[in-house]
Amino acid sequence: MRTAYDVILRPIITEQSMEQTDLKKYSFQVAVDAGKIEIKKAVEEIFGVKVMKVTTENMQGKKKRTGAYPVGTTAKWKKATVRLTPDSKSIEFFEGMV
Repeated sequence: MRTAYDVILRPIITEQSMEQTDLKKYSFQVAVDAGKIEIKKAVEEIFGVKVMKVTTENMQGKKKRTGAYPVGTTAKWKKATVRLTPDSKSIEFFEGMV
């Protein structure tokens, strides 16, 4: 059985994701085989907040070259954007980043 920390791998800290913190939207890299319900339960368990909506997106790997000939790709991964309810508290981890 997986724990919540196996589902949520890391937060995504970018300029675009930090602008969405005012709307109580937070982005995370999640396990590729994780579903929306599993992501919702994991975020609620780790941060103690109430989740209203979860959207997911599969990010494809990018082509990268190492030298002239061999072309490889970076790993594909899954991104989840979580929106909290209006009466929920914000996630404290992201507050110092803004």
